[in-house]
Amino acid sequence: MKKLAENHQQELDKCTDYAVNAITEICDTIGPRESASKEERKAQQYWEKEMKKYADKVEVEDFDVHPHAFMGWVAIDATLMLVGLIFYYLKFPIVTLIASILSIICMACEFLFYRQFLDPLFKKKTSCNVIGKREPTGEVKRRIIFSGHADSSWEWYFTYKGGAVFLKFMLVPAVVGLITVTIVSLLTVIMAGPTALVANGFVHVMGYVQLIFVPFFFALYFFVNWKRIVHGANDNLTGCAASVAVLKYLEENDIRFENTEVIAMTSGCEEAGLRGAHAYTKRHRKELNEIPSVFFGMDTLTDFDDMAIYYRDMTGTVRNDQRVCDLMKAGSDKAGLDLPFRVVFFGASDAAAVSKLGVPAATLAAMDPSPARYYHTRLDKPDKLVPKTIKAGIDTCIQSLYIFDEQGLKKEYK
Repeated sequence: MKKLAENHQQELDKCTDYAVNAITEICDTIGPRESASKEERKAQQYWEKEMKKYADKVEVEDFDVHPHAFMGWVAIDATLMLVGLIFYYLKFPIVTLIASILSIICMACEFLFYRQFLDPLFKKKTSCNVIGKREPTGEVKRRIIFSGHADSSWEWYFTYKGGAVFLKFMLVPAVVGLITVTIVSLLTVIMAGPTALVANGFVHVMGYVQLIFVPFFFALYFFVNWKRIVHGANDNLTGCAASVAVLKYLEENDIRFENTEVIAMTSGCEEAGLRGAHAYTKRHRKELNEIPSVFFGMDTLTDFDDMAIYYRDMTGTVRNDQRVCDLMKAGSDKAGLDLPFRVVFFGASDAAAVSKLGVPAATLAAMDPSPARYYHTRLDKPDKLVPKTIKAGIDTCIQSLYIFDEQGLKKEYK
């Protein structure tokens, strides 16, 4: 079995310093990185240059994307619901019902299942993934991919203004309103007909009840601040830097495995609906399934006490591979951590896109799931970096890599 570097902790400190410095440099010189923007491309060029120092081969793979489609559903839903309510008062509940059903479809396809449902309605652009490979000395019999995403998000206005409490205060009533309007319009069509020309008491009362939700539907227009892109120092330059740092650790300590290929990937357009991870997995699915391959999604390595392994993703609708979760757990145990298994209750990570396409994957993340105040806001700058957490993430990756090289992908680890 390969041994860790002689001065493992010192090497981890060097990798952590490297990560912090790289993140700070990108934020200072490139700044916010909108999905599929020239700034995202510059960040990817930065990581390409860094990977060339530590990898045997670095590839840049372009893919097409409609970056505004993913979050665009929010404004579309707001419009559908407001227009639908107007038609309810004009005694055309059938229009309200159709509008609310379309709203549910948009929300389900884009947010719950991350389908590329609304893409044709938005402008197409080009993004890219950067893949750095460190080959084994012999035949490739297994493969491990460490990955973070290079783009940063549009600001979530409610989170910036009031944190998790204000975010939930604005969003939960909007979702409840959507469900309520759907049920009410359906009942109205059944009881009074599609045009409700002869309205009964139920129709009048429900008309007033639905007015409660109008402010929340209108507020959805302000959920995403399209004019401000955040720096994304933590979400997710920490994941990028930690992934590249694994290659750095191996190269600078002259460590090369006999049959395990090690890959670091910085994906594009995660904030636009996991598009980069989806494009990479779809393109390479055949080779990823030819030999045991695992995907370690590294996302927001910041809040140490919230570091966890995510076995369910995409608002709980996707189950990640339990073997990869167990591998992460074994690696984190070796790193002196005791990480819990958790569910991504709101949103998704790149690992979900990989899992959906049948490649074993899981996510390691360290962020207050409330969510944290800096999440998707202008507060996500280098001053929020927590080196202790980044170091723990890198150590978990390296320890997991060694276990994977020795034992492969299995249900239980020694």
